[in-house]
Amino acid sequence: MASVNSFEELEIWRRSVNLAICFYKITKSEALSKDYGLCDQIRRASVSVSNNIAEGFEYYSEKQFIKYLIISKGSLSELRSMLYILKELNLISDDDFDRLKMECIEIARMIASLIKYLNKVKATT
Repeated sequence: MASVNSFEELEIWRRSVNLAICFYKITKSEALSKDYGLCDQIRRASVSVSNNIAEGFEYYSEKQFIKYLIISKGSLSELRSMLYILKELNLISDDDFDRLKMECIEIARMIASLIKYLNKVKATT
């Protein structure tokens, strides 16, 4: 992590911002935008991923960063759960479901790898 100077340099942050944008676009659909509660929850969970990565990075502490990465990973699971609801209610296409689910899984894997790395760094300091 010594070579990374800002959260904007992190691929997981950039991908999570793009993911949030995708979810925002989906929640603008006529059918979904009428369900304020679900729409709001999806939007809050989607921005939570990148925001927690950014916030955790700025603490300059492996322990704090890990804490916020875990929260981000939880938000990704929340989004995956909501994708199933959207699919069952026919509020999302099968293609969008598959694409967004896979992106959530991939970002979660990347976060898990970063947590593993940070735990090793923390153990050596």
